[in-house]
Amino acid sequence: MTAVEQRFREFKMPDVGEGLTEAEILKWFVAPGDTVTDGQVVCEVETAKAAVELPIPFDGVVHELRFDEGTTVDVGTPIISVDTDPGAGEAAPQTAPAAQAPAAEKPAPEPEPAGKEGRQANLVGYGAAPASTKRRPRKPLPGRQRAEAAAPAPAALAPAPAAPAAPARPEPAPELNGSARTARPLAKPPVRKLAKDLGIALETVTPSGPDGIITREDVHAAAEAVQAVQEAPVAAPAPATGGRERRVPVKGVRKATAQAMVNSAFTAPHVTEFVTVDVTRTMKLVADLKQDPEMAGLRVNPLLLVAKALLVAIRRNPDINATWDEDNQEIVYKDYVNLGIAAATPRGLIVPNIKDAHAKTLPELASALGELVATAREGKTSPAAMSGGTVTITNVGVFGVDTGTPLLNPGESAILAFGAVKLQPWVHKGKVKPRQVTTLALSFDHRLVDGELGSKVLADVAAVLERPKRLITWT
Repeated sequence: MTAVEQRFREFKMPDVGEGLTEAEILKWFVAPGDTVTDGQVVCEVETAKAAVELPIPFDGVVHELRFDEGTTVDVGTPIISVDTDPGAGEAAPQTAPAAQAPAAEKPAPEPEPAGKEGRQANLVGYGAAPASTKRRPRKPLPGRQRAEAAAPAPAALAPAPAAPAAPARPEPAPELNGSARTARPLAKPPVRKLAKDLGIALETVTPSGPDGIITREDVHAAAEAVQAVQEAPVAAPAPATGGRERRVPVKGVRKATAQAMVNSAFTAPHVTEFVTVDVTRTMKLVADLKQDPEMAGLRVNPLLLVAKALLVAIRRNPDINATWDEDNQEIVYKDYVNLGIAAATPRGLIVPNIKDAHAKTLPELASALGELVATAREGKTSPAAMSGGTVTITNVGVFGVDTGTPLLNPGESAILAFGAVKLQPWVHKGKVKPRQVTTLALSFDHRLVDGELGSKVLADVAAVLERPKRLITWT
């Protein structure tokens, strides 16, 4: 590793989830020129699962931010460069090439030949020299503004007009940035796939990346230009919509949720059963627990007791807590419960889970539930918190809905819908009285859960909510 490479270190987009391939940069917390330290959060990104803050693993001064906010970046792509030795001065990056030949006889290292992608050969200024790239008109990235403002470095590296050493060196690869470009355009496989999906010929795209590499932004810009040309003739005589429609790209959590629900609906054969139950005693217990010193400062609500009732039902019917392994043709029975709670957030539906919920006391469960909900509302749920769930609860009652037919969270065998609690006429001790009533719905995977098992679980949940003292007698 050269001295320049040691000085300017790159932080690449990590895989913050389980096999994720890309993430969108939501917000930068630093700018070029800022000092950063090991472990400092530099940006927030959104994956297909959640929004995550990224800490940088080394100290230094921010040299360049490679992407704007709102840009989707592939995992493994450098997103920020840091000068780890800012005291070395601006001339430090020139020392390595200068040692090989006099500056007047040999220009700065040229872009590597076609077939070698990346930014290793162009660490100085982090980009190809201005004369070797042809950029489309657009607002430059924050990092590039700083790099272009530092004019001495590119000027010092410009080759002398009468350099005699150029013909003696091997012929460089064919020009990739000009209109006479004849070689295969440089682009990474994901970018080539994107261009193919959008119907864009890479030969028609003007590259803006280092060494003449075509980026995702270049392809999108080309696609937008084509679309603008195609839509221009019909744009004027089409005032029918009157701005009454909005189009939002499907990405991030929404995209992942949509795909997961499609896979769930068309993979697992769903069966949903319903039961209406008098929960008057449960609502009284909720009121009592709110006054209990042991529950002081904790989130106490009907969902807490529904969660506890489901955990008791799973203990009595453990085979409901399983997964269908299609690849190995096996049913995987689990001796632990990671209880998922469906949460609606501004970014879409997510299902974080409480790890080892089966082993928690009621105060511990209340604490975990309150933390889970608060974290989800803030958009800070980590991917780890949304993986490994076994059974889920969705509380549709908070929206005033009686119940529904919930879809299974992929990889799980059951999901319980908790409907709104309403005051209704109910036969109690032989007389019609107003009672607090709700409807529960349990959906399960009929490949591994038959009707008897599903019915027993739902009946046990209802029984505990009808007579909460069963939380003691059944445990």
